[in-house]
Amino acid sequence: MSENLNDLRTFLLVAETGSFTKAAAQLGVSQSALSHAVRGLETRLGVKLLNRTTRNVSTTAAGEQLQQRLRPLFDDIDEQINALGSFRNSLSGTLRINSTEHALGTVLWQKFQQFMQRYPDIRLELTCETRFSNIVAERFDAGIRLGDDVEKDMIAVRVSDDLRMCVAASPAYLARHGTPKTPFELTEHQCGAMRLMTLGNLLVWEFADPLNEGKVAKVQPQGQFIANQTNLLVQFALADLGLIWIPTDSIQAQLADGRLLTVLDDWAMVYQGYHLYYPSRRADSPIFQALVKSLKV
Repeated sequence: MSENLNDLRTFLLVAETGSFTKAAAQLGVSQSALSHAVRGLETRLGVKLLNRTTRNVSTTAAGEQLQQRLRPLFDDIDEQINALGSFRNSLSGTLRINSTEHALGTVLWQKFQQFMQRYPDIRLELTCETRFSNIVAERFDAGIRLGDDVEKDMIAVRVSDDLRMCVAASPAYLARHGTPKTPFELTEHQCGAMRLMTLGNLLVWEFADPLNEGKVAKVQPQGQFIANQTNLLVQFALADLGLIWIPTDSIQAQLADGRLLTVLDDWAMVYQGYHLYYPSRRADSPIFQALVKSLKV
């Protein structure tokens, strides 16, 4: 039986999003049109593919099998179509990349800007998250994380220099509350904490002991303020409310004009730089090779 590829793609998107509403929004069509297409597919195949309730959509056993077998086939079709760009001297396609706000917006934005200018027919979708996502399961082409956080079964390419952290506060806050001399004095201060979305825990502050090479001191931030975005932590510090632990390059402007000052510089932690990571099946894609060439250091 010859089946409509568009209807199969529609089914895949509904199955992967778990929602007719989300799938319809991504495709720019009505929910009723999407539902009609999937029901028509089920009728022609003579098998139910999706379980529907008022709140969610899930695959049946048959739907799960079809989804698992169709996805790599459609991925291969997309890759082969994108590969044709080498015959027309221009690359086209879509790249979906998952990373953090700091990596995408501060460290690598200039490289991405140059990439888009060089390849105007490539659509670039960047998703910022503090949680660690499964890039394969969530349909991302690649992820960008610090070197120590990269999944071990992925190909990894370094795309930035090392990352230096700092503790910062406003001059007014330090004048009122004093300057901590060691990380262990931070328990006496108001500290803006970062909520991590993967497990819901608070980010622990880490410090390199200047007297014991290789030893790391860890401090759980204490205080009345918690956020899951770096820019909110910066606003907290600028409002003279407390100390923050943050990548130094995120507050270069505030440090340059004196609105923020760093403390505990001798204890500053330095992490291995950001890496672009991706599954091996992406390695031969022309548009992916272009991305790696543009980002790597």
